[in-house]
Amino acid sequence: MDGWNRFYVNRFIAPAFDSLGPGIDVSSPKNIEIWGGGITAGSHLHLHASRGSLVRLATWRTGEREGRIDIGDCVLISPGTHIVASEEIVIGSDTMIASNCYISDSDWHDTYDRTAELDKHRPIRIGENVWLGVRAIVGKGVTIGENSIIGAGSVVTRDIPANCIAAGNPARVVRELDTTREFKRRSTLFRNPEKLEQDMDNLMRYLLRENTTLGWLRSVFSPSGTD
Repeated sequence: MDGWNRFYVNRFIAPAFDSLGPGIDVSSPKNIEIWGGGITAGSHLHLHASRGSLVRLATWRTGEREGRIDIGDCVLISPGTHIVASEEIVIGSDTMIASNCYISDSDWHDTYDRTAELDKHRPIRIGENVWLGVRAIVGKGVTIGENSIIGAGSVVTRDIPANCIAAGNPARVVRELDTTREFKRRSTLFRNPEKLEQDMDNLMRYLLRENTTLGWLRSVFSPSGTD
């Protein structure tokens, strides 16, 4: 992170967590929203938002019950993803969550009483090293076993076992993974922090390659429709 991002994260993002491990990495921090208490994360959390693709972590209090979000180590959360808890959402270490996913442990309104949540909430458990594809939806009461992959656009309404690929609406197992093969997890990226930092710096330089001081000044004083 550059100096401005680091200041913003330390001043506004990190204090919003009840506990947060070291090594957090955030892109576009102004597009990160963290609401409510009971939100914790381990080390090397990657929160990647972008303009128009807000990342939101939120908990809700109902009476004496307050939702909780517990995120493990080395978890990736991509732009546009919303994680909202009425009861409890647990996300295991090394999990990757692609863009525009929605994870919620509540329907938020009863089928017939649209003014109340009533009993329409149950905790979510996402195991370690899970991969959620783009625009996946995970509903209340679901458990996803470790190493499993949820296909893009899938809607998970029932438990998915470990070591498989599931897809569809509702999501169903379409293939079993070969457990005799080694899974290389995100945590391996952090065994060489110098290389990782250089790789991330190269990536940001590529993404920002067209940004110039003159272009920034023009966008401030004479913005166009594409700014």
